[in-house]
Amino acid sequence: MTASAAASIARDPIALPVIWRRLIAIADEAAATLRRTSFSPTVRESNDFACVIFDAAGRAMAENTIGIPSFNMTLSRTLAHFLSIRPAAEWRDGDVGICNDPWLTSGHLPDITIVAPVFARGRLMGWTGSIAHMADMGGTLWSADTREVFEEGLRIPPLLFMTEGRRNRDIEAIIRANSRLPDQVLGDVAAQVAAGDTAARGLIDLITREGIDDLTPIADEICNRSEQAMRRALVKIPDGVYRGAVDLDGTDEEPVHLEVTITKTGEELFLDYTGTSPEVGRALNVVMNYTEAYSCYPLKCALDPETPRNEGTYRMIHVSAPEGTILNPRFPAPVHARQLVGHCLAATIYAALAPVLGDRIIAESGSAPTLRVIVSGYQEDRRRYTAILFINGGMGARATRDGLSATCFPSNVVCGSMEIIEALSPLRIWRKELATDSGGPGRTRGGLGQDVEVELATDQNATLSLLVERVHHPALGVLGGLPGATSRVIWNGRESGFPLKGKSPIAGGDRLRVRYPGGGGFGDPLSRDRARVREDLDAGLISPEAAREVYGL
Repeated sequence: MTASAAASIARDPIALPVIWRRLIAIADEAAATLRRTSFSPTVRESNDFACVIFDAAGRAMAENTIGIPSFNMTLSRTLAHFLSIRPAAEWRDGDVGICNDPWLTSGHLPDITIVAPVFARGRLMGWTGSIAHMADMGGTLWSADTREVFEEGLRIPPLLFMTEGRRNRDIEAIIRANSRLPDQVLGDVAAQVAAGDTAARGLIDLITREGIDDLTPIADEICNRSEQAMRRALVKIPDGVYRGAVDLDGTDEEPVHLEVTITKTGEELFLDYTGTSPEVGRALNVVMNYTEAYSCYPLKCALDPETPRNEGTYRMIHVSAPEGTILNPRFPAPVHARQLVGHCLAATIYAALAPVLGDRIIAESGSAPTLRVIVSGYQEDRRRYTAILFINGGMGARATRDGLSATCFPSNVVCGSMEIIEALSPLRIWRKELATDSGGPGRTRGGLGQDVEVELATDQNATLSLLVERVHHPALGVLGGLPGATSRVIWNGRESGFPLKGKSPIAGGDRLRVRYPGGGGFGDPLSRDRARVREDLDAGLISPEAAREVYGL
């Protein structure tokens, strides 16, 4: 039983799903290792990471269940870059690659990619990979007001972090010298290496137990099955050309316009972002890897949500954006806050396909893009801290269900414990509650955003970085649904005089109140079930005025 064992499994309608699910379970085990051994709340609390298993050719076979969608898709692109520089034949057992170049990985410097080969009986069997968002990569804080990628921190090209099991002390020293929080960053990188070890052990155990010497036949079959599932879903869409557009706040000088033309031909889908804004002078630009990832993922959610994702899932989806636009910027454009634009591609695509997908799409999400509040400074004992509030707005409403409140889409980041934030920084959270009337009215209501009030509870001043969008452009409803509430930031009682996409000094005792926006509604609000309107009213999710004037109760 060698390669024939893999071929037999690939043909077996019972064995193949078992092995397929086992591969996903191995990726989940790697993710559990990464989360439990990480040093930063960004990974441990907020799920800002992903783990993927590849075959020997570098094709993604399995992803962890709740990994960040953009990470899952960009990992295979990064591995391909590694192999173009260092061919597979030159890798040895115990080698570990590292990279965070935005154009080669997931779009901005805080995300570090780790890849490693898996050998069994001296033969390359596959690869493991992970991406995790670091607490700090030097340069400016995570912000949107940079002018070039060089300002945004340490950029690591594809290098070996470990050689045959020996760590590269020079790379460690460079990272330590360029980070405000080196222990957290290097601790998280070590956790990524540990996650790769967990995945490798699981993969070797599977290979040994099943007598497999080559995963290629299995990878071929599961990728082909995922591909065919997506193609069957695509066939149901009428051939034609569909167009959608979304406008975003951007900056005062450079508002952002997203525009897509989707051409459906047979089993192929072509997305063209011609007409989108040119690249901007602030860090809202989205590299092509990220553009492709967040174009494909919402299509997967709408067309084929059940089949596990892998390399075959997106073979029939072709994404293009003119070079020099905000969705395909030229190096060294600033990209630090690329999620403020990239997360909104789902809304653009759903706007285009609403006439033909109907009940399979959701309204725009207030959690797209994700808003961030970052505070960095020194504790009274001079220890450095950087606190990142991973707090979400509301999802857009679905055809048959209300949108999820305080839930991210299309990203998978979650809100970490506020107690952890308070324990690791001098921030005090005075308020964190669902915002009444923030969910867009509709037959099904948009998910509610949140009101959060935070104080810098120390005498030490600090730096505040705001990444705020949807102040002027709320999440829109669909098919008669109304928009959700917009964002608001109130700083010591004032709503102006500070940048919503930039850094500011913040004084001890200052209070910041942030409204995270709600999702759009789906369908006519007057058609909402009367009992559900009363339930929302009783729960404080809508006001008496909204119940009467918007829902007609």
